[in-house]
Amino acid sequence: MAKITRALISVSDKTGVVEFSKALAGYGVEILSTGGTAKLLREAGLTVKDVSEFTGFPEMLDGRVKTLHPKVHGGLLGIRSNPEHQTKMQEHGIQPIDLVVVNLYPFEATVAKPDCHLEEAIENIDIGGPTMLRSAAKNNRDVTVLVDCKDYQAVLDEMASSGGSVSEKTNFRLAVKVYQHTAAYDGAISNWLGARLGDAAVEYPETYSLQVKKAQDLRYGENPHQSAAFYVDPSVTEPCVSNAVQLQGKELSFNNIIDLDAAIETVKEFNGKPAAVIIKHTNPCGVALGDSPLSAYLKARECDPVSAFGGIVGFNRQVDADAARELTSTFLEAVIAPGYTQEALDIFTAKKNVRVMQVPLLGDHAQTGYDMKRVVGGLLLQGRDLGMVAAADCRVVTQRAPNATELAALDFAWRVCKHVKSNAIVFTNSDQTVGIGAGQMSRVDSSKIAVQKALLPIKGTVLASDAFFPFRDGVDAAAEAGVTAIIQPGGSVRDEEVIQAANEHGIAMIFTNMRHFRH
Repeated sequence: MAKITRALISVSDKTGVVEFSKALAGYGVEILSTGGTAKLLREAGLTVKDVSEFTGFPEMLDGRVKTLHPKVHGGLLGIRSNPEHQTKMQEHGIQPIDLVVVNLYPFEATVAKPDCHLEEAIENIDIGGPTMLRSAAKNNRDVTVLVDCKDYQAVLDEMASSGGSVSEKTNFRLAVKVYQHTAAYDGAISNWLGARLGDAAVEYPETYSLQVKKAQDLRYGENPHQSAAFYVDPSVTEPCVSNAVQLQGKELSFNNIIDLDAAIETVKEFNGKPAAVIIKHTNPCGVALGDSPLSAYLKARECDPVSAFGGIVGFNRQVDADAARELTSTFLEAVIAPGYTQEALDIFTAKKNVRVMQVPLLGDHAQTGYDMKRVVGGLLLQGRDLGMVAAADCRVVTQRAPNATELAALDFAWRVCKHVKSNAIVFTNSDQTVGIGAGQMSRVDSSKIAVQKALLPIKGTVLASDAFFPFRDGVDAAAEAGVTAIIQPGGSVRDEEVIQAANEHGIAMIFTNMRHFRH
C-alpha cells in the first residue's frame, strides 16, 4: 500500500480542502502548494512549502510555469520498487510525492459566460494541473491522486484504517477518475476552440467530443437479445429523465427510459394548468389539461383507454393522493412527475412494480444542448426542437379567422403535435386530445387513423399537422370529420389549393411557418 508522506495540493475548487489538509497534517504529511491554495492553507494555520522552494526554481511567466519541473514530475513518476528509478531520484535530489490533490481551471464555466472572449478562454486552459494529474495517475501503484473533493473522506477513512496508507485498488479507481476528468476537460476545450477555427464562431465544431457517465446497466436493450446501459450527461441541469430519481418500482428498462423522456418533455409544454400525458411507444395516446392532476389524467385516459393500459404517465405538477389512487387502479409501467405527496407515495406502495420517478421542479430552466441521432458510422447533431409559436401569433390565411375558443384549442393542439411522431395529425378541443394519428408514411393515413382512434366526438374539434398539407385531400377529410379550424406550418407549393379547400368548408386556418417533424 502507498504510504502518504508528501502531498502536493493546488485546487481551483477549494471545497473541503482546508479540513482535508488538516487531517493529512495529523499524519505528519508534508504539504506542498502554490498560489491561492497555499495562502488559504497558511491562513488556516497549516505549515506549507511552496512548490518553488521544493523545486528550487521560481514561479514565472504569470504563473504559467510553476509545477512543470523534473522534481515535481520525477517525484510523481518515479516507481518506488524500481531500484534504477530510486537511484536516479537520489542522484538528482528528487523526493517522492505520494499524493496529488488538483482540480482544474474552470474552463467550462468561463466559456459559458456570454461575454467570454478568446483571450480569457485561453488563460483558463490549465496546463500544469492536467500534467500533474496524468503523471500521478500513470504511477497509481505508488501515488494517490484526487480530482474530486467528494473523494477526500474515503481516502481519509482508508488512511485511518491503515495507518496512513492507501490501497492500490483505491489508487487505481482514483486514477481512472482522473483520466475521465481530463478527457472531459480536453473535450470541452476542443469543442469550444474547434468552433472558432475560422473568422467567426460556428455552431458546430470541426470535431465533437462528448463524455457521459454511466448511470446504470440495463437488463437488455429494445429487445432481449440486445445489451444496453444508460448514460447521462452530468452537465444538464434542466428537469429531465436523466436526472430523475426512482422512488420505487422495478428496474427501469431501455424502453421505459425512452418513454419517460417523451412523457416529461411533453408536459413541459404546459405551464398554466395541470397537464397529464400517457405515452405508448414514445407517442402520446392521450394528453389533457385539468383543474388537478387527477382530472387531467382522467381526461387524458379518456382519449384512448385501450392504449393507455400499460402506458407511462407524465405530469407537470405534484401528484396527490387522489391522482395516485386512480393511477394504481389500472396497470401502468411508470409515472414521472416533479413531486409526490407522502400520501400518494404510500398509495403507490400497493403497486410495488410501478416505477415512480421524480424530476426536479419544472420551471424556467435553461434548455440548451444538441439533439443527437446515431447512424451506423456517424452521428447527427442538431439544435433541440425548443421552438414554439403561439396560435395567437400565427398568420391567418383563410377568410375566417379562428375565434377565441378555437385559438386556445389550436395552441393546445400545436403543443401536443410537436411530440407526436411524423407524419402527425392531432384532433383536440381546448384542453384534451380527441384523436391522434402518428408515424404514418402518408399524412392522409395519419388523418384516417386519428379519426378511427377517436372515441370522443370529433365534430367541433381543431386539427394540428406537424408539416404542411401537400394536397387539399387532408383538409377535405378534416372537414368531413367536423373540424372547425386547422393549424399547420404552411409552405407547400399547393398552399393556395389547401387554403381554398378550407374556405370552401368554412374552416379557419393559420400558418405557423414552423415545422415539427419528429422521426
